[in-house]
Order: sequence, then structure tokens, then C-alpha cells
Amino acid sequence: MKILVTGANGYLGQGIVKAILESGNEVVAACHSRVDVVDPRAEIKQCELFAIKNPYDYFGRPDVLLHLAWRDGFVHYSSAHIDDLPKHYIFIKKMAEAGCKHIAAMGSMHEIGFFEGSINENTPCNPITPYGIGKNALRDLTRMICKQNNCVFQWLRGYYIVGNSKYGSSIFSKIMAAVEEDKKEFPFTLGQNQYDFIDYPEFCTQVAAVVGQNQEQGIINICSGRPEKLADRVERFIKENNYDIKLQYGMFPDRPYDSKAIWGDNSKIEKIMRREDK
Repeated sequence: MKILVTGANGYLGQGIVKAILESGNEVVAACHSRVDVVDPRAEIKQCELFAIKNPYDYFGRPDVLLHLAWRDGFVHYSSAHIDDLPKHYIFIKKMAEAGCKHIAAMGSMHEIGFFEGSINENTPCNPITPYGIGKNALRDLTRMICKQNNCVFQWLRGYYIVGNSKYGSSIFSKIMAAVEEDKKEFPFTLGQNQYDFIDYPEFCTQVAAVVGQNQEQGIINICSGRPEKLADRVERFIKENNYDIKLQYGMFPDRPYDSKAIWGDNSKIEKIMRREDK
């Protein structure tokens, strides 16, 4: 299949493009800038995504749209999450109405808001940040568009990604940056909250598997399916990378909107991955 990946040059996009190519599908990679970081096996299109009049034709009539493009994804209170929402809606609407029959988009567990326990596709959403509110609204709009145009609808709800990149705002990126600055201590919370952590390569592999099939549709958690204490995962990350840095526990309070224990129900993604292995 030919899969259009928007935001292909972003933190998630770079690895996902590679994983889709490795799965045997073609990729048209839409990038705003930094095209040099995208796998050269993809057909790379540097463009102003939302300014394209007929994106379906412009991108060569792809079989699948995987919409990753999203500004300020690590800045949860950025106004961009609300300001850009109409542009995302119009872009997806144009793609569906022009003939793209399989639409997938990246969501976030932050759509859920404050919740404790396992999240499945029926868990109520009460987002409490502009980021969560924006993603929540786009999910509902995308589902509506797909229903109106008889398209496959997939919403890939992402969880906490562990990756070796200093570019980003995750705790892991910040630790990498601190190590590069030769710091020996890192100020930290108590780290007792439990989250669903998934390693970056596995995250990308799961996304590629989801968009490469259409049997499983709707909301699909991209996750490990199990909770782990933040302190335990960060200590393990430091050990895995042989970093000479220690956590200073209790220096920061937990964010008020973070749940004490939250993880994804992985039953759907497990079905997909089992079929991939056959």
C-alpha cells in the first residue's frame, strides 16, 4: 500500500516512516522542514500541509492517510492545540471527500484526563489540558468524517514513549540532555506514579502494523498494556544507557493533572501483532 505520513520529520514520524517501509509498504512523507532526517527510501514532499488545495491528488492518491502532524505536542498548555484544530479537520475532510478510504490519526492518552486504571476504547474522556482537548475533539471529528465518507477509521492512542533522543520534553530526553551537559544529579519527583511505558522502536512497529491492516478499527491503544512506577522506569533507563547521573528525589511535585496509575488495554494491538507474526 501507499501510505501518506504527515509530520514525517517529527520525533514520532521519523521512526514510524522507517517501520512502515520495513513492513513492505510505500511511504509518501509530508514534511514542513528538516527533510534530511526522513528515511530516503520514502517519497519526500516538503510542503505547507494545510495550504494544499487538493492534498489527495497532490500526494499521489495514497491508500492510507496516517496523520501525525501536530504542533507543540510536548507543550500541553500551548494555544496551538486549539488554534490549529480547524486546519486538521479541514485537511482530513479534504482527504476523505477526495477518495482516501483509510484514515488513521495519532491520539494521546491525555484525551482521557484524570483517570486511574486500565483505559479501553469505551473509557470516558474528560481532558483537562488544551492538548488533550484538541486531540479529543479531532478524534470525534475524524470519526464523523470517516462515517460520512465510508472510510476505515483508526485512532492510535499513544502512551508514554521511552526513547533515546535529547530532542523533546519527556523525562528521558531531559536526562539525556543533562548527561550531555555532564551533570551528575537530576532533580526529580518522588516517582511513585505508575504509567504505561513503551519503548520507541516498539511504538513505531505497532503503529506500522495498525495502518498496514484494516481488520481492527476504531480506537487502538499503542501501548505495553501494563503499569510501571515512573521511578523504576527512569532508574532502568539510566542503567540501560550506563549514564553516570543520580536522581534527586522529591525536588519537584507531581503535576496535578497526572494520574496515580494509568495504562492502556492492549487487547486490540495484541491481536494485530499476533497476525503480523504469522
